[in-house]
Amino acid sequence: MKSKTLSAEERERLEATLGYAFSEKQWLDRALTHASTGLAKGANYERLEFLGDRVLGLCVAELLFTTFRNAPEGELSVRLNQLVSAESCASVADELELHRFIRTGADVKKLTGKRMMNVRADVVESLIAALYLDGGLEAARTFILKHWEGRAIRADGARRDAKTELQEWAHAKFGLTPSYRIDERTGPDHDPRFTVTVEVKGVAPETGIDRSKRAAEQVAATRMLEREGIWQKSGDQQDA
Repeated sequence: MKSKTLSAEERERLEATLGYAFSEKQWLDRALTHASTGLAKGANYERLEFLGDRVLGLCVAELLFTTFRNAPEGELSVRLNQLVSAESCASVADELELHRFIRTGADVKKLTGKRMMNVRADVVESLIAALYLDGGLEAARTFILKHWEGRAIRADGARRDAKTELQEWAHAKFGLTPSYRIDERTGPDHDPRFTVTVEVKGVAPETGIDRSKRAAEQVAATRMLEREGIWQKSGDQQDA
């Protein structure tokens, strides 16, 4: 098990990586301390994670609101969900090599790889809370913009996968999962055409046609996202 506090050298290295020097070093120690160390709840990062998640959401929402000025609420929500996901936070943790600083108990031995993704994501949120508590919203916002602004403006930021995006939207708005059905298969075996309909209770269905069932599902999902204003139609431009 690693020491339950960072050494002075480790703090200096981490602060240089973060671009911020803490006035109260306890916040940095606490943000890097996993519950498996056995320390009291007030000494690990669980409460900080709760606060950091909200600060991250606020700053990313503000970033999206000012960056994508013509984007409808649905698209902003999809982008937000992607950017504050565990995958995105863990990716930031990996860029910063935070696994080298996280304090854990003997039962948590591996902090790299997908299995421990949530731990690394939690630490990023905890660090954001520590920055907020030590330096205020501007300190947290500076860190967030540094590591999320590029992610936010990527061309594929809102078009990760049409079926995935539609499912997230349907869950958030209706608490439902979209359903797909094959209506027709035409054409020869070497050049088939599948007609697929997607349905979400509460909105009109949409249909997609393509050379495979999955591709047709993607077309149908895309058409529904565009019709409902979650995505802009292909080829439309927006100010950024």
